[in-house]
Amino acid sequence: MKRRILVIGGGAAGMMAAIIACRRGAVVTLIERNPRVGKKLLVTGNGRCNYTNTNLDYHCFQGENPQFAAAAFRRFDSRETMAFFEELGVVPKLEEEGKVYPWSDQASSVLDLLLHELEAGGVKVMVNAFVRRVRKQGAKFQVELADGSIVEGDRLILTPGGKAKPSTGSDGNGYDLARSFGHTITPLYPGLVQLKLAGSFFHQIQGVKLVGTVALLDGTVELSRERGDIIFGNYGLSGPPVFQLSSLVGRLLAVGKEPVLRLTIIDRMDRAALTALLNARFQQAAGKSLDFSLVGFINKRLIPVILKVAGFQDLKRPAVTLTPEEIGRIGRILTDWRFPVRGTKSWPSAQVTVGGVATDELNPETMESKLVPGLFLAGEIIDLAGRCGGYNLQWAWSSGYVAGENAAH
Repeated sequence: MKRRILVIGGGAAGMMAAIIACRRGAVVTLIERNPRVGKKLLVTGNGRCNYTNTNLDYHCFQGENPQFAAAAFRRFDSRETMAFFEELGVVPKLEEEGKVYPWSDQASSVLDLLLHELEAGGVKVMVNAFVRRVRKQGAKFQVELADGSIVEGDRLILTPGGKAKPSTGSDGNGYDLARSFGHTITPLYPGLVQLKLAGSFFHQIQGVKLVGTVALLDGTVELSRERGDIIFGNYGLSGPPVFQLSSLVGRLLAVGKEPVLRLTIIDRMDRAALTALLNARFQQAAGKSLDFSLVGFINKRLIPVILKVAGFQDLKRPAVTLTPEEIGRIGRILTDWRFPVRGTKSWPSAQVTVGGVATDELNPETMESKLVPGLFLAGEIIDLAGRCGGYNLQWAWSSGYVAGENAAH
């Protein structure tokens, strides 16, 4: 008799788990609270679906034990992911930093092909089905839905997502389901999200974009640094490099730390070269005011803010009157502008959840619970959060694949 498997959550991990379990001979029911599955997939990669990364490694993840991911990646890595999606019809396109997109540049096309595979494989998809509670009765799992109906199966795979982007259905309900089976949930924080910084001037430079370097500091210790497109918002900073650092912030603030973000606007020359350039620029700026003398070198909207942060009150004074000490102050802001971190934007803005079901309660080779035989977990609900660039989707594919394969055994 075929094994009956229930999958709660129709995101990336859930769809993968359902497809693989079905291919391994199981009868699969996929239960999704939204009117359709794959809602969050549609917004990944700015709608282009950055579905994996060729630089995959567990070191690109954080959590209490990032190495937990290694076994799943050995079983189903980025190459196998590309092969799997090519079989479905997705032509891969490799871009910078190992990012892989569909040639169509449409997340909707990836979802269409997954939906086709679910239907072709015979997976029963239940939508508009909110899970109220789950329990194990003897050898069977029972899932009670909001309408009072009960769905029963031999194995249960939990892939309900985390708390990031609750508009897609990931509102944290899955953690309650995991807790009901006795699982521990590590502290949860928004990840890959904008940083709120101290400063009263951000509204003046909202929307300014530059290529630079950001670093996160704990006191004098640099925890991590990233380079790329940085965007000013009325709250602080955004952009991929800031997102990468943001996943570290929640834990720091929770334990009373006061992290600082260091922004380097001019990161392609050292301080001495910059000082020489500024000296020459100001000396040659006959007839130009201080603020106008930086036009063509610094974004025009940034200039008055940088000069005021550097301690200048009269921005219209002749540039040629600057002293070496004053030029040094400008150079410091351009290479070492520091902002106390006040927090992150909240769950609606986050791309991923930092924290989740404790990995020491799961078997990394199978994704099966060590507490409840026959219960499997995959995807964002687990305490693993990856970098920007396709890593989190790859974790969903890999963990979903392993869960689906082993649940069907």
